Amino acid sequence: MKIKHFVILSAVLLPASFIFMKKAAPVPGDLRDAVADNAYVALHNTGSEASVPEVPAPMATSRSEAKSIYGTDDRLDYYETSAAMKELSNSVVSLWSANAVTIAGNKASLRVTPFGAFARLCPGEKFAEQPMGALCSGTLVGDDIVMTAGHCVTSRVKCAATKFVFGYVLKKAGDYPDSVPAGDVYSCKNIIARDLDTVSDPANGGPGPDFALIKLDRKVTGRRPLRINRNSRPAKGNRLFVIGYPAGLPLKVAHNARVLDASPRYFFKADLDTFGGNSGSAVFNAETKLIEGILVRGGKDFVLTPAGCRINAVAAQTGANGESVTKISVLDEYIP
Repeated sequence: MKIKHFVILSAVLLPASFIFMKKAAPVPGDLRDAVADNAYVALHNTGSEASVPEVPAPMATSRSEAKSIYGTDDRLDYYETSAAMKELSNSVVSLWSANAVTIAGNKASLRVTPFGAFARLCPGEKFAEQPMGALCSGTLVGDDIVMTAGHCVTSRVKCAATKFVFGYVLKKAGDYPDSVPAGDVYSCKNIIARDLDTVSDPANGGPGPDFALIKLDRKVTGRRPLRINRNSRPAKGNRLFVIGYPAGLPLKVAHNARVLDASPRYFFKADLDTFGGNSGSAVFNAETKLIEGILVRGGKDFVLTPAGCRINAVAAQTGANGESVTKISVLDEYIP
């Protein structure tokens, strides 16, 4: 149910002095944005049942490498988190297609879709009643600089066609957002640095870097840049949490994760509860609250039940492959 590749338009990228990029390569479908994961196409089936890809039986944990929820679902809405977590969340941004954001006066309307009905979720699935619409996640790391995944912004043209929307959150139970103040919407001015290397190299322990730093059209007001760990050395067992927009839903914070494997050169693996739409999400050290990396890849999000509806793909908390996080050390030299 996932798109197997993007076409990267290298001819329209910024000059090499502005963008650090190795090579154009096919983009696999395990990347954690709603386009790569095909959240708005493959999940929605208006045709015959034959058009739905075959998937494992529900809750089959024998294929733990292909799951997105590890143990219990630890995702929380903005209003459910602590004051300190809200402050961090205020600097996390959602990425939207420009044609999904309409500004009129002081209001920016967002084109959203009911998640449960669109994805044909089974009754009782978490967040089924909420709206979906964001494509990727990002984090403010400078006055006018957003950090995200390299596969979320594949060219200058793609960047220009993207809106960066702060405040897409649930401020209270049942208060489902479909708009934000117009001042919370920003545009792309240019790409400061970007890399995307999806070719797996045994010497690196897997694929190469995946990141992008975007300069916005103006400085962000009312929100502070978040701090990265400039001495980052992730190690197995380090406690983590992630903030982003799983499946394009309003902002979620997911706690109770740990580093599973930090041996690859460019990324580490962690048992983070993330989905398509989480690409570009900042992954934080739970002790220091500093950013350790960027969520970029993961497993299957949903499985189809014999009843014809979908449930979250779930694995045991331990023993799973985990989600992939680009190490912050790969890009910290580009962050002021």
